[in-house]
Amino acid sequence: MEFFIETLVGGLLAGTMYSLVAIGFVLIYKASGVFNFAQGAMLLFSALTFVTLHEKGLGFLPALLVTAAVMGLGAVLIERWVLRPLVNRSQITLFMATLGLSFILEGLAQGLMGAEVRALDLGIEDTPLELGGVLLSRFDLVAAATAGVLVAVLALLFNRTRIGMSL
Repeated sequence: MEFFIETLVGGLLAGTMYSLVAIGFVLIYKASGVFNFAQGAMLLFSALTFVTLHEKGLGFLPALLVTAAVMGLGAVLIERWVLRPLVNRSQITLFMATLGLSFILEGLAQGLMGAEVRALDLGIEDTPLELGGVLLSRFDLVAAATAGVLVAVLALLFNRTRIGMSL
């Protein structure tokens, strides 16, 4: 029974990460009307940017701020050069454009930052935490709590702000 509970809780904790991906797709679609297949490549590019900057000696917070600036600039460029010219086009055109964009971003990331596997130590131990005979991953618990906070903030944003309600 303990194994079943561990597996169930582990699956639920992993599901919180998938829910964030789904929320990202929904937010982009609701805001722009475009199902952005390049979202994963944009996440990959930002993660590689952060890890590369951190490996080059930049501290956690400065690397995070530079990464946010790079991704903000990238988002503006993508909107201006790729998505804006495709306004009022068919869904298949938008699908192909975002799919092609994902290939471009992945290639650009590999060209600029290399293709080797990298690790990032966030300072969260991935040791099991025993609760009532059930072993749970500390890292998964922190990730799920972070996801919960992010979902709560998004819910407040969409229910309490003018921009959120208009979206």
